[in-house]
Amino acid sequence: MRPVRTFGAVVAIGALLVTAACGGDGQSDAKQGADGAKTVVVQAANGAVTVPAEPKRIISLSPTHTETLFAIGAGSQVVAVSDFSNYPANAPRSKLSGFKPNAEAIIAYKPDLVVVSDDLNGVVKALEKVKIPVLLEPAATKLDDAYDEINDLGQATGHAAEAKKLTDDMKAEIEKTVAASSKAPSSKKQGLTYYHELDNELHSVTSKTFVGQVYGMFGLRNVADKADKASGGYPQLSREYLLKQDPDLIFLADTKCCGQNEAALAKRPGWSGLDAVKNKNVVELDDDIASRWGPRLPEFVKAIGDAVQKVQ
Repeated sequence: MRPVRTFGAVVAIGALLVTAACGGDGQSDAKQGADGAKTVVVQAANGAVTVPAEPKRIISLSPTHTETLFAIGAGSQVVAVSDFSNYPANAPRSKLSGFKPNAEAIIAYKPDLVVVSDDLNGVVKALEKVKIPVLLEPAATKLDDAYDEINDLGQATGHAAEAKKLTDDMKAEIEKTVAASSKAPSSKKQGLTYYHELDNELHSVTSKTFVGQVYGMFGLRNVADKADKASGGYPQLSREYLLKQDPDLIFLADTKCCGQNEAALAKRPGWSGLDAVKNKNVVELDDDIASRWGPRLPEFVKAIGDAVQKVQ
């Protein structure tokens, strides 16, 4: 099983992401502590969290939140990020794990704020016990969650204005992409079907997942919906089922992890006869961009929009 890099691409944690509560409502209250230091109260998934008004030693155990922190101008305040936080390139990657977090290793960095997307190994309570503020900002289940969490991080780091500008820009760019796609001439555009591949074992997403909702903005129909039973939105499809569905579009979110591309698909038994393969409607996505709900989300949306416009 490869490293997790999607909203639930690995079925083992899919249920966690589907049921996770969203972050706070983006509201915060400025206060002054007993020692005179200014603090801010941010409403996160783990409740009202009091953090320094301008934390200087931030740790991010989430690749998505690492991207956000740097995108809103808080990068210089980040002292360490998780091992899978591979973007941006100048993020201070460490051996800290977001999937098996070790409270002692985190405490050794003397952080004044820790940001996580999952409360694994009881890390939130362990850090709160030693008075280290922790923001639990789970995987987004809808677009508003994504925007809300960016604004939470802006409030928590002293970059509220930058966070608002980022979310405003994201919304505008996404709306522009969707609008352009809706105007594209295509006799069958509204009835297009698609398959989003998470790995070469044919795990996929359904329309009720965050990724599925993004595709839904373009009116696309998900071939995985009928196959989902008890997998929490991340079913593993059979080869026979996919060949029968014959999707119009295939999106590969396993180009990095599993080396998949259009040529590799054509070599799979029976796949060369699929319409998406024959018509070259196979889209090779960047695994990370297609799996994170942060600042690069508009790039994922654009990849979908471009593919829809291309279909005639």
